[in-house]
Amino acid sequence: MNEKMFNSPIFVRDGSYLVQEIATLEDAIDFLESWPERKRDLIHERALDSCYAAFDGRKPLVAAYIAFTGFAKRADILEDYDAVMPWLAASQEGTGRVPA
Repeated sequence: MNEKMFNSPIFVRDGSYLVQEIATLEDAIDFLESWPERKRDLIHERALDSCYAAFDGRKPLVAAYIAFTGFAKRADILEDYDAVMPWLAASQEGTGRVPA
């Protein structure tokens, strides 16, 4: 897949506590493809269709972004960008080493 970056990432909850960053069209497609079948509905189908259409060049990338964001809102998994960014910035400040 050729990577198509969104202008700004979308953050979604994947489970109770895990927050996943959706930064590319491929991320969105992978997330939608892995969505449980029992939870899929028309909005999920339209979001996936929009993502594939953008991937094929039949729709602009922004259409896929909007469709995925709408799906995430409807599924109640969309995380607020401003709430996630301080946490993300703090996690990148450390060296990754555990103190002895």
